[in-house]
Formats: sequence, C-alpha cells, structure tokens
Amino acid sequence: MKPWKVIDRAPAPGGGELVLHQRGEEFAIRVNGRELMSSRQHGSEEKMAEVACTGLGGKRPRVLVGGLGLGYTVRATLERLPPGAEVVVSELVPAVVTWNRGVLGPLAGRPLDDPRVKVETRDVGELLRQAEGHFDAVLLDVDNGPEALTQEENRWLYGERGLASIRRALKPRGVVVVWSASPDSAFATRLKRAGFATEVVETPARGKGGGPLHTLFIGRSG
Repeated sequence: MKPWKVIDRAPAPGGGELVLHQRGEEFAIRVNGRELMSSRQHGSEEKMAEVACTGLGGKRPRVLVGGLGLGYTVRATLERLPPGAEVVVSELVPAVVTWNRGVLGPLAGRPLDDPRVKVETRDVGELLRQAEGHFDAVLLDVDNGPEALTQEENRWLYGERGLASIRRALKPRGVVVVWSASPDSAFATRLKRAGFATEVVETPARGKGGGPLHTLFIGRSG
C-alpha cells in the first residue's frame, strides 16, 4: 500500500494544525492527527444535500452550507437546485478554500467554479447571526458535529443560542440538516426545544458502499 504524503499544512481554528494528506488518488484532512474527512467517505455528506434540498420550492432557493470540507456537500447541493439558486458556502479556514480551488477541486467536479456559489471565508455562526429569513435550507458540517471535538467555540453553534440564530436565518418552512460523526440524543432534544420538528437519520459514510454510520439531525421550522 502506498504511504500517505503531506501536501500542505495550515493553522487550525482554536490551535493545532490542519494537514492535507494524499495517498494515490485518495485525500484526507487531519487535525492534530485525527482524521476529519476523507475522499473515501462522503456518502453521508451527499445524503445531507438530498434531505435538505428535496422539495425546495421557488425559482431562486437560497441554501447555506457551513463547512466546505472536500466539496462533496456543495456539489450534491448544486445537483439538486435550479439554475437560479444561490449557494453560500461558509468556510472558516482560508487554506481549505485554496485546496478546493486547487488540488482537491477535481474530487467533486470543482463546485466552487459554479456561478451559483458564493464563498464566505468566515465563521458560519457570524453569518447566521446576520441573516434573518434569508435561507430556505441550512446544512451544517462543522467540526465533528454537536460534540465539537476540535474547536470549543463551535459549542455555541450547537447550543440554544446557535439554534435560535439558525431558526431566525431560515425562511418559513425552512430546514436545517446537521451532520454528526455519532448519535447525540441531547442535541436532538435541544433541536426540538428550539422549535424544530425534529428527525434523526443514520446514514452510511460511503452511501450504498456501506461503511460506518453517521448521524443527520433534521429540523424543520413552522
């Protein structure tokens, strides 16, 4: 088996280091030695887009994707939206955007080149606090989910105030989908208390290819 090689490094939010690795045609991003994402496993990210975008009405739906990753969520979102749609991608780490415009671009068919996409290199929480009734759907794949394993500041996003900001940012009958590496019953309860009709779905990391189960928290506003 080919060894992993380091392609690039960048400071991680809250300290530590993000490292982009490559082995053959496979890529992975790790932080402090822990794998955050891999090009071998993106079925659950694509499922996020399917859940969030199915049934969106209107000629110009607006969707927020929090967390760029390897670009698979953005690509799957674009495939389910009409030509007049707007997809805002919020990514805190500039290097991740650079990697997606460069070496990682071909993985998901260069979704950032799509004219429907607008990239915001800033914290998704800041963007949500400034958006009121703007989005039809919000997709959050930030950190490793509600447990916020790598960045303490993300706990705000998944807490009561963060969920309230998400609800204000959504249009009536909007939907939020939150990706998580593992189940979290406490977060599902917070989502319900924030006024969302809540559903929890487990989905394979590699889609039809199986793999470990990831969790999607789905919240629909009234």
